[in-house]
Amino acid sequence: MPRNDDIGVDDITKHMEDGARLIDVRETDEYESGHVPGAENWPLSSLTSDFATIGAASNLLVICRSGGRSANACEFLSQKGFTVTNVDGGTMAWAMAGRDLVEGASPK
Repeated sequence: MPRNDDIGVDDITKHMEDGARLIDVRETDEYESGHVPGAENWPLSSLTSDFATIGAASNLLVICRSGGRSANACEFLSQKGFTVTNVDGGTMAWAMAGRDLVEGASPK
């Protein structure tokens, strides 16, 4: 199944405006302490059992802290038929670019 090239944090907003969903695969406590606005929390530790509940999406942007876990999640989700794009540099790159993080629970 298709996997798009990685994107940088500068491209997240445009892709979301075009209908992509942003999936944060960090653990719940990490996510709640600060995440990219609009991100949904789908922890990597439970993704193998929960992936079917993500639902259909034309494109999933996958983010973690720095890009490692999200790359693993992209590989798994791609094998399950999702179209995925890894966010290079992750939430750390978002924050280092001067963008705000929000705290709290996932909207999913």
